Amino acid sequence: MIVARDVNVKHKPKPVVPEDQRLKMVSALKVVDRAVLGSVDDMFQPIRDLKPDVITLGYDQHFDEARLEKELTARNIEARVVRIGAHDSCSLCSSRRIVAKIADRIRAQENR
Repeated sequence: MIVARDVNVKHKPKPVVPEDQRLKMVSALKVVDRAVLGSVDDMFQPIRDLKPDVITLGYDQHFDEARLEKELTARNIEARVVRIGAHDSCSLCSSRRIVAKIADRIRAQENR
């Protein structure tokens, strides 16, 4: 699994949890064989290193699957691209939601 570098996150607010901590959290997941940080300069380098059979894209990742498959083929990387559909997530399944919940609790305590 490739964990995005903080500097490469441009389509949404910067992550609250730093990249090294996100890498540790993802690495600890039972279903993850190996996790690495993405490359700052070449997004295909970690893919070449990992040699995955399948690349999964989150429902909210800003990649065109067909374009990504073309780019992979041009670089002689044989991997199928699959997009994961949107799902109902819990209130604590996102660092942004966790931060918002903490901020709401702090505001509520301050208003007492």
